[in-house]
Amino acid sequence: MYALIVDDEQMARETITQIIKLFCPQITRIGEATSVQTAVTAIQKEKPDILLLDIHLNGGNGFDVLKLLGNHQLNVIFVTAYDEYAIKAFKVSAIDYLLKPIDSDDFVDAIEKVHKKYLQESLDTRIDLFLQNMKTKDIDINKITLNTAENFHIIPIEDIIYCQADKNYTVFNLKYGQQIVVSKNLREYEELLPKSFFFRSHQSYLVNLNHVVRYEKGDKNQLITTNNSQIPVSFRKKEQVMQFLKQLK
Repeated sequence: MYALIVDDEQMARETITQIIKLFCPQITRIGEATSVQTAVTAIQKEKPDILLLDIHLNGGNGFDVLKLLGNHQLNVIFVTAYDEYAIKAFKVSAIDYLLKPIDSDDFVDAIEKVHKKYLQESLDTRIDLFLQNMKTKDIDINKITLNTAENFHIIPIEDIIYCQADKNYTVFNLKYGQQIVVSKNLREYEELLPKSFFFRSHQSYLVNLNHVVRYEKGDKNQLITTNNSQIPVSFRKKEQVMQFLKQLK
């Protein structure tokens, strides 16, 4: 796993690095950032598996980092000298909240929580990819399995109208009004679903263009689907939407 340490104190970064090297073999790569902006840039570019985040930073605080990142799926462990932010930290789905000076046992336990989650998500992804890509000689698989806490849902791809990001989850909106919520981020399904007609119109939406009945240009700038949903189109995706729609047969 790759861990990014976000702390404006050099001594704190060195201490965390030393603990990782001594006790956390699961972490094979370590990065550093010292401010809100450098943290956001590093996360967007390098996509760390673990974010070790201080509260007080140059240019703001740790919560500003998460706010600027929006729907990025992150495994956040706060490492700070301030105990009054713990409740707020868990409200943004932090894995753990560790106080300085760092107790190495508590640190290792927090890293292990992320590692177990990382291994499970990796296994789930491999299973999903296997089921999606498994082919027979004469038949192409045209369904997707959605793994929830209660069930494996086997869904025809043509039944998916659109997918919507909801923090660390993806909501599948299907024909006949059905919704299925899956604990994986939208980017994973963008890679998995056929790119010939599934289009990322907005950072929070992946839409099946076969279910689009109208594109409203101008101020609205949105797609209308067969279930009358309004799917926003980001400014930078307008031209791509037009190209995609022209290619549909």
